[in-house]
Amino acid sequence: MIESELQKCLRGELFDCKDEEIIRMIRRARNLTEAYNTTAFADTVARQEILSELFGGMGDNVTIDKPFHCDYGRHTFIGSNVIINMNCTFVDCNRIEIGNNVLIASNVQIYTATHPVPTNERLVHHWDPASEKPFFRTYALPVTIGNNVWIGGGAIILPGVTIGDNTVIGAGSVVTKSIPSNCVAVGNPCKVIRFLEEVKHD
Repeated sequence: MIESELQKCLRGELFDCKDEEIIRMIRRARNLTEAYNTTAFADTVARQEILSELFGGMGDNVTIDKPFHCDYGRHTFIGSNVIINMNCTFVDCNRIEIGNNVLIASNVQIYTATHPVPTNERLVHHWDPASEKPFFRTYALPVTIGNNVWIGGGAIILPGVTIGDNTVIGAGSVVTKSIPSNCVAVGNPCKVIRFLEEVKHD
């Protein structure tokens, strides 16, 4: 059985980002986000219908301000009671999972896609433009955001990161590594500056 490029992508392996199945997913996500970004603010029914079609899963009471951008759409899973403010970008080549009671401020970027660092691994040797393949190599790692998390404006979350429950990420932070639960973390690279008392919710 031949493995699809999408299966490789979700396993964190190198994959062809110009694969036909992947291009269809991207085209679909672009069309849906374009439709979403042109809806009237008061047309909550149409907005919710588009989001339900766009994402892999979505809970109740989810509000996403415009404009919003994502890559695949179906790889994003959002819990209940979530606010995503304006101008956020989710590069969801791999899974992005967002828990319940999450606040995501404006201009937050979440990336799952990345590339090998060494040039000889990142670039394809003797690349042929006629091949319709990318001249670079890509893989993707999932991002998980726990429950009750607040992500400040302009934060960037990089591939493979997990943010634990009840944690606050300061505005403008670049989250390069996973952050534990019950803390405040800020900076570039983002680091824990203090821990919080564990919060219990019903």
